Amino acid sequence: MPIVTQENILKLLYSYNPWWRDGVLPKEYSRPTKRFAFNEASKVLLHPDLNRFVVLSGARRVGKTTLLYQLIEKLLSQGTAPQNILYVSFDHPLLKFCSLEKVFLFLCFNSSSIISISAISKELDGTPAATVSNYIQFLERANLIYISNPVNIDGKKILKIRPKIYIADAAIRNAVLMLDNVLADPEEMGIMVETSVYKHLAAFYYREHTTVGYFRKSGSDKEIDIVVEFPAGKILAEVKYRENSEIKSSDAIVEMACSDTGGIVSALVITKRPDDYGLTSHSTKVPIMRVPAHAFLYLLGMLKKQATKSSSGLLSDIACIRQVR
Repeated sequence: MPIVTQENILKLLYSYNPWWRDGVLPKEYSRPTKRFAFNEASKVLLHPDLNRFVVLSGARRVGKTTLLYQLIEKLLSQGTAPQNILYVSFDHPLLKFCSLEKVFLFLCFNSSSIISISAISKELDGTPAATVSNYIQFLERANLIYISNPVNIDGKKILKIRPKIYIADAAIRNAVLMLDNVLADPEEMGIMVETSVYKHLAAFYYREHTTVGYFRKSGSDKEIDIVVEFPAGKILAEVKYRENSEIKSSDAIVEMACSDTGGIVSALVITKRPDDYGLTSHSTKVPIMRVPAHAFLYLLGMLKKQATKSSSGLLSDIACIRQVR
């Protein structure tokens, strides 16, 4: 997904200019005390006969942005159309040219998605793929992202390894993308919950000889969000954080739960509603259990409080997950 698109730029501008929505400057943006510079800037900016720009210069953190918001507030109070007032901060990575920041911005827009190094390279005007890969490794070491690699569960060789990326902290992603009211956005909530499930599973099993990744069926777009692979078998987890968590018989998790290969020991669908739990209606070799996200994450947290587990304890943990009601 390209990052410099008309839609993304408009989202950014609406975040910078909240008065475009209701014609009012949010209270937290302004300060009641007006400094001398405000009065001088107002005289020039609002002079009935002069038609000049007003340039504010000064060191960082001396109050230039506050003064701009106070001027915006005055313009709005005097009847200036909200859409005629534009505020932009060029500190945002979408408007800057630092390659590392743009890589992180690209990952923020595509969190919980499978990424292509070549696509990022192209988006960054031909930045070498090796450089992009190094940036991604750096972001992982800085604990800003999680890298989820494909796991083979159908016996077919993975010809092209493409990682799935999760932004480690949803709050950081929301701040970078300047998202507001995410709790009312089903798509954004789905991304945050899938990230939380991945993070909790990765943290829960990090002491074991495990791989926490994802599955993408060769030659199709069928995918299982999270696969935990350990010596005793594999756990499949599909996040369906929405009002209707129904999965089709043709979905990858159902196909793999029916398979005799892959060593599947548990299959879970992580749901939204508190009453959306229990076995699905599919006749599979490994039963598929629906578990509400809050119950699943709570259970993992409680189990993590117990003593450090050996590999032999993993199957008992899975049994606990199946018993969630």
